[in-house]
Amino acid sequence: MIDNIVAVAATAAAHLITGVRGDWLGCVPEARPRIYFANHASHGDFILIRTALPPELRKTTRPVAAADYWLKSPARRYIAVKAFNSVLIDRNVITRTVDPVEPMTTALDEGSSLILFPEGTRNTGPSLLLPFKRGIYYLAQRRPDVELVPVWIDNLNRVMPKGEFVPVPLLCTVTFGAPIHLEEGERKPDFCTRSRAALLALAPEPDEETKAAKEAAR
Repeated sequence: MIDNIVAVAATAAAHLITGVRGDWLGCVPEARPRIYFANHASHGDFILIRTALPPELRKTTRPVAAADYWLKSPARRYIAVKAFNSVLIDRNVITRTVDPVEPMTTALDEGSSLILFPEGTRNTGPSLLLPFKRGIYYLAQRRPDVELVPVWIDNLNRVMPKGEFVPVPLLCTVTFGAPIHLEEGERKPDFCTRSRAALLALAPEPDEETKAAKEAAR
């Protein structure tokens, strides 16, 4: 009960601070396993995506998160494991003993949807989107019938900049695009490029101020 209250409170706070709106442009909400893959600029990204989902889908949608970050402290562990039932992945290729794709496929087989960040780390630079890691390809390969839905989060990096603890109230949008699947015989580089392009296609056109800032950062 307490765990659920914490999750509901976090969702309510995200909605209050960001006024988040979910735009379903390429699909509609459905109660079936899906892989929502999104851009990653903040540790609050998965909360915003869950907030944009209809309430009945939040209970069965689990974020995929890095164990090395979320298990660092009791507070983080509680948020990840108890409040949001995250699928924790060991990113250390030297010490891990479990294939990182395995817990994701298990969650899908149990009826859950996943929130995945294929960049593998938060993007704090001028580029809109970092190159995708290979995990999304292997997940799509093992569960080819599961839809992969691109999700673009706009403005959250300005609400909660890296290193800050007090959020700045700003309107955020979460845009859900058209689902994709791994095509028969499609190679890893081609699929990663295609899925990345599907996500970038949802990004809003930058205003002149943003363009100037990106140009100055180069």
